[in-house]
Amino acid sequence: MPTEEEVLAALRGVRDPDLGEDVVTLGFIKDLKISGDRVSFAMELTTPACPMKEAMRQDAEGAVRALPGVGAVDIRMTARVRQPARAVLPGVANIVAVASGKGGVGKSTVSANLAVVLASTGARVGLMDADVYGPSIPLLLGAKEEPREGDGGILPVERHGVRIISMAFFMAGDEAVIWRGPMLHGVIRQFLSEVKWGELDYLLVDLPPGTGDVQLSLCQLAKVTGAVVVSTPQDAALRVARKAIAMFDKLETPVLGVIENMSGFACPKCGKVSEVFGKGGAEAEAGRLGLPFLGRIPLAEEVCDSSDAGTPVVLKSPDSPAGKAFREIAGALAAKVSLRSRPAGAAAK
Repeated sequence: MPTEEEVLAALRGVRDPDLGEDVVTLGFIKDLKISGDRVSFAMELTTPACPMKEAMRQDAEGAVRALPGVGAVDIRMTARVRQPARAVLPGVANIVAVASGKGGVGKSTVSANLAVVLASTGARVGLMDADVYGPSIPLLLGAKEEPREGDGGILPVERHGVRIISMAFFMAGDEAVIWRGPMLHGVIRQFLSEVKWGELDYLLVDLPPGTGDVQLSLCQLAKVTGAVVVSTPQDAALRVARKAIAMFDKLETPVLGVIENMSGFACPKCGKVSEVFGKGGAEAEAGRLGLPFLGRIPLAEEVCDSSDAGTPVVLKSPDSPAGKAFREIAGALAAKVSLRSRPAGAAAK
């Protein structure tokens, strides 16, 4: 029968590829028990959306099975999203801003699909539609009910496992928002402090295009874990995306990565891929700026159709190229957030 020390020593050979250390040092190993030739423990990752979850489980099982006297290994995979050193909001572990310099690059569609993917992994997710002038998150998620007043605040609408707040809930039909900076600042403050978000692992904030009052207010009012910048491949969008990246740099908000949307169109009849907006521009720009490239999403009819129907493509067509791309990007984003809130680490028995 192996000892606890022998099991932990074997597990030190299993590393989290994103955090760059072994699972024992990171404090992932919980509730280690040895009974005869059976070894059981929990592996608590930093996010349920970890893309390497199954590979790490297999590595851990193989490492322990190789010990003399081990006949069976039982591993329970769990996750707890760590909170950074500075809390962002009471109960909210991480705020992630989704931004673009230019409008029309599909930023809100990206926000909605990423939020739904993260929620589908078991994470507690909120989505704040901060695009006050053109709020579209309720449409994209098919959220038609209105927020309700709760005990001491506004209760967000929940749809597809995501808690949502948006100015669209408080506007009539085609009503236009014509506000100056102080009013924009006020609504962002209300969305952050007067909405009863509850316990959240991730609060995604869908920002309006550009580098204006809303972006400034968010970064002033809350400690943002990081931002992702969405761009299409062509130079016109990339030039403006650079301004968004420069803005976050000035606001001392880390950019977690760049996403390339509308990256190639595959003809549904012949399968030929047309690079409508060019190819690889966002990835090249991320490399030039020394930023992570989180992935590319193809230009696809099913993305538009599912968005209009209020059912994101990750739910309606999860095995489509776009659906798979969103899942991969959500995993990469979760990994970058984990790096920002990297635990100190301690061997746990």
